[in-house]
Amino acid sequence: MAQCASPSKVPKTYTSFITKSCMNTTYPPLCVKILTPYAPSVGTKPLNLCNAALTAAILAANNASATVLKIAKQNGLALYDAKAIKDCIGDIKDTVYELKLTLNAMGHLNDPDKEFQWANAKTWASAAITDMDSCMDGLTGRKVNPVVKKKIRSSITGVQKLISNALSLINHLY
Repeated sequence: MAQCASPSKVPKTYTSFITKSCMNTTYPPLCVKILTPYAPSVGTKPLNLCNAALTAAILAANNASATVLKIAKQNGLALYDAKAIKDCIGDIKDTVYELKLTLNAMGHLNDPDKEFQWANAKTWASAAITDMDSCMDGLTGRKVNPVVKKKIRSSITGVQKLISNALSLINHLY
């Protein structure tokens, strides 16, 4: 979780480290915006930065799940909408699980099997992206209500970007 501190109390080396590290990600401005509040707990440690990025992605995925669940509870959804939403909820649950597995693997990078754990982290993060893609794909080519589709896509797109950034940071860890 982010440690809140006023920007003036966070050492510039911490925020500079985050900004520089985020330049290696797919979405640098988003990376800096999301991870700067984590600066006090990240410091200048790449592993801490990866863990903060994963934590942010998990929080966003949980928020997306809540959004999609709220949509699913609406009365009068067409059968197409209900099926797409049900599939998407499953994909988001899988994503959260895979991100937690990624975070767990990152916690074992000091173990003797560091390379194996690092490979696992990359695999789980990639799987999380795939599940978010599956949710989006499930909305394509179906007769899903455009309003429902737009709401789901907007919440999923943010999660995809955060996971992509986290994976970029993990890939640049060693």
